[in-house]
Amino acid sequence: MSAPLVAPLPADANPEVAALAAFFNETLGFCPNSVLTMQHRPGIATAFIELNKAVMHNQGRVSSALKRLIGYLSSYAAGCRYCQAHTMLAAGRYGAAQEQLDHIWEYATHPAFSAAERAALDFAVAASAVPNAMNEALSVNLHRHWDAGEIVEILGVVSLFGFLNRWNDSMGTTLEPGAVALGEQQLAPQGWKPGKHS
Repeated sequence: MSAPLVAPLPADANPEVAALAAFFNETLGFCPNSVLTMQHRPGIATAFIELNKAVMHNQGRVSSALKRLIGYLSSYAAGCRYCQAHTMLAAGRYGAAQEQLDHIWEYATHPAFSAAERAALDFAVAASAVPNAMNEALSVNLHRHWDAGEIVEILGVVSLFGFLNRWNDSMGTTLEPGAVALGEQQLAPQGWKPGKHS
């Protein structure tokens, strides 16, 4: 795609969306073009922002940093390069250890990740696969480390990014400069390119 399917509107196009979108100044440092595109139908933009806030709210052991790493692996499994750059950018902003950012692709064996984190990340990859790859062994391991509410939080992140991956890859959403810079620095050594999101 040489241009997004639908162009984003200016950040101030809808006052209600603009007020809610201030949330992203904390998470990313800018309002994402995906939200600016959604505001062609403000109800979709506001509902999405509220869902994002609810899913990403830190209610305990599923930390804000881990939620972004879950979002990254979910987006990696789905192939959405837009969301890959956003989630790694946000993971760093929310305090993910540099060692985890550097070795996210080796989470299953790298000592920077705990057994509980591995269980959550294994689940994220399986739940993001098409067809879905969730199985009994993953369920048992997930329940070994996380309670019911925490599992709901983890699957909430996977599901949120399922929506975003489809939205941004189908829309061809243009990556913002800060996300491109992060992708080129952190993800390019593993083969990341902005592709349709340039």
